[in-house]
Amino acid sequence: MSEVDALGEAQLADSAIPAGADPYALFDAWMAMAKECEPNDPNAMALATATPNGRPSVRMVLLKGHGPTESEEGGFTFFTNTGSRKGEEITANMHASLLFHWKSLNRQIRIEGPLVEVSKERADAYFHSRAYNSQVGSAASDQSRPLAQRQDYLDRVEALWAEHEAAGKVPRPAHWTGFTVRPERIEFWMDRDNRLHDRRLFSRVPGADGWSDTLLYP
Repeated sequence: MSEVDALGEAQLADSAIPAGADPYALFDAWMAMAKECEPNDPNAMALATATPNGRPSVRMVLLKGHGPTESEEGGFTFFTNTGSRKGEEITANMHASLLFHWKSLNRQIRIEGPLVEVSKERADAYFHSRAYNSQVGSAASDQSRPLAQRQDYLDRVEALWAEHEAAGKVPRPAHWTGFTVRPERIEFWMDRDNRLHDRRLFSRVPGADGWSDTLLYP
């Protein structure tokens, strides 16, 4: 008996990732499962950016909004300091890639597309929805810049805390904002036995309000 024969009929069935699905609805379903299973931050995602000459970098950020109405063309939103390395790369090259990996589910989602900045009103609203200590910590940080000693940062935090404590909120720094990835490609990956994994790629149809999809070899 061959290895494939030994997998059984269920393993040889068609893809468990449905053809013709709405990728946003499918993302919602997988995220809901992740919220039930992941011990920490199911909305954590790897964000990859690159310089204009193609030098990449990647880090973890948190998804703070998503769906077909997230921007003009739908998308996936995160917030950051534009003075950081990722912020400078985004400003120079408005494209990014996201990766969700839920180990508890043995599933991944990859998203690629151009970026658009959120409105000032959206950035203000989210910044002030955060806990006061988070607002202070963000406003006090020159993210990604050299720090001579940690106490310098703590001193800034203490000063800002005292300055704005009565108001209960910190003015949003101009360099702190959000970006939405408008997806051109959304790929769903599911672990299957014997490394015969399941992959389906959804690609936005140019000039149309819809998606095409295809299975990919694992």
